[in-house]
Amino acid sequence: MESILKALGIRIRELRSKRGWSQEAFADACGINRSHMGQVERGETNMTFATLYFITQKLDTTIASLFKGIG
Repeated sequence: MESILKALGIRIRELRSKRGWSQEAFADACGINRSHMGQVERGETNMTFATLYFITQKLDTTIASLFKGIG
């Protein structure tokens, strides 16, 4: 499970950076705390489905494409 969370966090960080969001601005846009976003991107937390949904909406992607090739 830990490796999946880490891979997902790396994917989120890459997509966020590619779109020019700072971690703090992106966390604010998603409605979550910046420190929690840091935990997500480092794969240190198992986020809720709602958090995952908000992240994918702000990244203009789908949950399926976010997980493609992971796991």
